[in-house]
Amino acid sequence: MDKLKVLTVFGTRPEGIKMAPIVKVLNEDNRFLQRVCVTAQHRDMLDQVLKIFDITPDYDLDIFQHGQTLTQITTRAMEGLERIVKEFRPDVLLVQGDTTTVFAGALVGFYHQVKIGHVEAGLRSGNLYSPYPEEANRKMTGVLTHYHFAPTKEAAGNLLMENYPPEKIFVTGNTVIDSLVQVIDDSYIFEDDFLNSLDYKNKKIILLTAHRRENIGEPMVNIFQAIKRIVEDNKDIEVVYPIHLNPNVRSISDEVFGDIDRIHIIEPLDYLPFANLINMCYLVITDSGGIQEEAPTLGKPVLVVRKETERPEGIEAGTAKLAGIFEDDIYRMISELIHDSKLYDEMANAVNPYGDGRASEKIRDILINDHFNNNPF
Repeated sequence: MDKLKVLTVFGTRPEGIKMAPIVKVLNEDNRFLQRVCVTAQHRDMLDQVLKIFDITPDYDLDIFQHGQTLTQITTRAMEGLERIVKEFRPDVLLVQGDTTTVFAGALVGFYHQVKIGHVEAGLRSGNLYSPYPEEANRKMTGVLTHYHFAPTKEAAGNLLMENYPPEKIFVTGNTVIDSLVQVIDDSYIFEDDFLNSLDYKNKKIILLTAHRRENIGEPMVNIFQAIKRIVEDNKDIEVVYPIHLNPNVRSISDEVFGDIDRIHIIEPLDYLPFANLINMCYLVITDSGGIQEEAPTLGKPVLVVRKETERPEGIEAGTAKLAGIFEDDIYRMISELIHDSKLYDEMANAVNPYGDGRASEKIRDILINDHFNNNPF
């Protein structure tokens, strides 16, 4: 029996985290011949994930350059991927999410008439420029996709509303849950002594992540000002902020936070300590996408500091709230979660809408069923 040849492509840390369990289940199944290609759109943070999940890429395009533009990322990724597709001749090319690597990979696959499998398909914010360029990337990738692996029914519904064929849409859950359950340890000890020294039992530790392009400027100033006020007004609050490498983000952080006690600015964390920090904190304030899925799995309320989110399932389930980008609104919503234990418990105990940790197995089975049983699409 011929093996199903799969080229799995990713380029950033979030993609790597969500692709890792797929890489594992396909490698363990002798019906597949899998090759892993990383573009290294982000280099250092991607390497951390490869190490944690023990993934050795078959191809490493290493395209990262300081100050790279979206055009440069796209063209370098496409040129490298085209060489690999011509050499390996995959039956399926898997991409994940909404980065520039995703769209570049899908476009190269399309040019060579390779079936595209889009993991985490169907997310939509409704605003083409927020998040930017991710909303456009995932919509353009959808046009080229053969297998739409939607993480939730809502994501599948978005695809149906855009008139994609129902027989090509599969609700699988989100693979980030598959990865998360593998790395959480309730007795985890950080390598960083500072993180071990925090009083997680008696203090309310807030985990902050903020880096979105569309938030840089006044929205980020508003977010930081609200958090600064919260810390100043509540002595039992401490904030841990693993700051993004973007110098513009760091400049705003320096301007607003300065050296305020109980706001701890630290360097970016590897996935393993970061996931366990989510598990140990009180609540999460973020403009990131993936954390909106990870934190509910661990029973942590999430405040999303954006104007809109492509992950409305968390809002509808009650695990997350959309706090917006205005200082007073953010301050009020943080205060409510700090002081209203009933509200906090409702969010912490809401049902996680993002799956049961078996998304990768479902994706494997869908690929096998289609390829070997010749199901008509």
